[in-house]
Amino acid sequence: MPTYDLADCPICADGVGSLEHEGGWCVYVECLHCGAHTAHFSYRTEAEKEAAENSAVQMWNLGKVIRQDLGE
Repeated sequence: MPTYDLADCPICADGVGSLEHEGGWCVYVECLHCGAHTAHFSYRTEAEKEAAENSAVQMWNLGKVIRQDLGE
């Protein structure tokens, strides 16, 4: 598995991003402190998996995340 350079959380700035795989079909980056996360990127093959990981990391580092505030 490649190593990815993840920026600090764009929402809380305290949390560390973690690349997470869900059920062997999708990947996303999530803050271990506040729970903000990227969209889920699906994959079916190993090549698609690496592309999905790259997309999730890129969105995280650009600050394109979903945050879960009260009322959302």
